[in-house]
Amino acid sequence: MMSVNFAVIPAAGLGTRFLPATKAMPKEMLTLVDKPLIQYVVEEAYEAGIDTVVLVTHAAKPSLENHFDRQFELETELELKNKLTLLGLARNTLPQGMKLVSVRQGKALGLGHAVACAAPVVQDNSFAVLLPDVICYHRQRNATAQLVADFAHHQVSSIALQAVEPSAVTKYGIAGLNHNSEITQLIEKPNIEQAPSNLAVLGRYLFTPSIFAELAQTQRGVGGEIQLTDAMHALLNKETMRGVVFDGEVHDCGDKLGYLAATLTFAKRHPELGEAFSQLISSMNKY
Repeated sequence: MMSVNFAVIPAAGLGTRFLPATKAMPKEMLTLVDKPLIQYVVEEAYEAGIDTVVLVTHAAKPSLENHFDRQFELETELELKNKLTLLGLARNTLPQGMKLVSVRQGKALGLGHAVACAAPVVQDNSFAVLLPDVICYHRQRNATAQLVADFAHHQVSSIALQAVEPSAVTKYGIAGLNHNSEITQLIEKPNIEQAPSNLAVLGRYLFTPSIFAELAQTQRGVGGEIQLTDAMHALLNKETMRGVVFDGEVHDCGDKLGYLAATLTFAKRHPELGEAFSQLISSMNKY
């Protein structure tokens, strides 16, 4: 029985929707309060029992790898000043026992191409894919952990889904499921009449290694890019693929308004700042 030990995080995009902030800083280093988006996603993978992250990045984004590396000058300074809490935060950006491998996506050829870049590391293993600008939260079991648990039972590829308002299906990839939670259709941004359900693909996937063979044969599609959805369609014709409905919070931090909403939500929940921040928001609402 296969287990899931790898997570692929595609992070080579240029983040143009957040210019000028992302001119010199990767979008994935934008913070929700005091932690960058990329760290939230790596921690989600770790909490799901995954021990190796494959970061698919770009030459212009060395700060992503640096964030998870040790910075001895900083650590020494904090230790000398007995700032042990801050020292722990600086040392543990990468959870203990987790490995991070970085590979380059030399050309901007889309999400499918980014996932394919991880093949030499993942090889013949099943793996999760986490989009770093989608931040998921659940009090008990995160979205990736739910996919891993489903894989333990069924040993097939799966996609995390979330119910959206029927009027919003035109914004998402939408999946149709049968009574066994097996995916029967995948339609990208359908009109309301075409949509097989209101279950939207939310940016968390779990694939058997068979997806690499499909990606290798996938031709460039929309925008001249190799689309992950096209490879998923091909895999769906050969193998069972399941949908796992996630009932937690999902924040699209690749969108400015979604990012602001996530910042507000995570600030209110912050263990040190949450109460004071909530009071601040309440006071601002008076004006």
